[in-house]
Amino acid sequence: MRLVGAGEERGPYISSAVVLGALALLTLTVLTGTRPLETAPVIALTIVFALAYRTLLSWDSLLTLLVVVILFIPIQRYVLPGSLPFELEPYRLLVAFIVAGWTASLLVDPTVRLRRTGLELPIVLIMAAVLGSIVANGGRVAAREPEVVKGVTFFLSFVLLLFLIVSVVRTRAQVDRLLRVLVVGGAVLASLAIVESRTQYNAFDHLAGVVPLLHSGDFSVASADEGRGARAYASAQHPIALGAALVMLIPLAIYLVRRSARGYWWIAVGLLCLGALATLSRTSVIMLVAVAGVFFWLRRRETRRFWPLLVPALLAVHLVIPGTLGTLKESFFPAGGLIAEQSSNPGTRGQGRVADLGPSLREFAATPLVGQGFSTRIVDRKHSRASDQILDDQWLGILLETGIVGFVGWLMLLLRPIRRLGRAAKEDDSDQGWLYVAFAASLTSYVVGMLTFDAFAFIQVTFFAFILLGITAVVVRGARSANPATT
Repeated sequence: MRLVGAGEERGPYISSAVVLGALALLTLTVLTGTRPLETAPVIALTIVFALAYRTLLSWDSLLTLLVVVILFIPIQRYVLPGSLPFELEPYRLLVAFIVAGWTASLLVDPTVRLRRTGLELPIVLIMAAVLGSIVANGGRVAAREPEVVKGVTFFLSFVLLLFLIVSVVRTRAQVDRLLRVLVVGGAVLASLAIVESRTQYNAFDHLAGVVPLLHSGDFSVASADEGRGARAYASAQHPIALGAALVMLIPLAIYLVRRSARGYWWIAVGLLCLGALATLSRTSVIMLVAVAGVFFWLRRRETRRFWPLLVPALLAVHLVIPGTLGTLKESFFPAGGLIAEQSSNPGTRGQGRVADLGPSLREFAATPLVGQGFSTRIVDRKHSRASDQILDDQWLGILLETGIVGFVGWLMLLLRPIRRLGRAAKEDDSDQGWLYVAFAASLTSYVVGMLTFDAFAFIQVTFFAFILLGITAVVVRGARSANPATT
């Protein structure tokens, strides 16, 4: 990001003036005793920014910062001070700043321009479904206007992030750098989840006393215990969402193993797997199977070589997070069978996934084209209008809210890149081909996981999905042209 323009040669003088002014202000607060301990951190940050603003405002730095914030500052759990109609969360402020800077750069910086993603058609189709569902369900939408506005805002922010990444990420080095940030950050997150599963201490519940300006928000995690005991959720909104996010990062870590030929990336792979299993989530296991299936499909010979490692891997799981394998076994094979369990409590808001199918499909039949209204289904028990059935199936939720038009749009948005990646991976045995395999596996795991949890309700994992879609668009575009992203 370039914000200085033609007069940037004056930058050093401005930086020096800011630093001197900040030091003078710090001296004044010390001499007058005006709460120097509170002003010192702000002044220190001002000095750092003044000295390194060119580096801090580069696109690589801003995207890195966004990934770090999404990874390590729990969404909905912490807010910034301010009296606004909505909660000012750190990720919202950062996304708004980055998008505003990107918009300005599109107007004044010739090196930043809007680029095609190859996903314009499904995005337009989804937007048409969203708009159509709102227009066709005016009364229902009006009664739930805040939720609809919030849902539309989130969707637009995800789409803008996708186009931003395609616009500013242009080289293979940038792609690899962003993947390293995701994998290293995910490995740290997984480590803390493992500790949480053993000690029930969540480090992310105590950030307000460590990070300046953060305040605890109105949030309590839903553990979805189901008899499985304490489940790690770390910085996520739910254990299932944490497990899903970590599984999506595993293929990227495997690519880095192949890319760098350095064994320490296997540590990241192991930590991500253990962290995902520490959530005791069946969705995580199903997504892991999906990842393995894609690798077997696209790299069958190499995948077969690792089957002998399955036994020591299970032993490691037993030693590091004891009881996990037994708990997961019981959750997949409960008394009476899994189908019977998922058909339980019919007619209640917490009925099983199988029990959801019949009533949901009957609702869909009443508004099949564009659904009953985007973001109009309210299931949060804290909400005064919470009355809709809780669906642990995002695909079913899409069908109900935006009908067959939205359902087809989301299928195209997620499956088209996977199909392109699969085709490119089969034609390329190099490191670039492994990059295609990694993205295909990550996105496939997300698509499969959407069948067993309401993915869009969990912002962290959905951010990951759109970040991966953006990088996928960059590498696929590079495969189809002489783009530097392939070099």
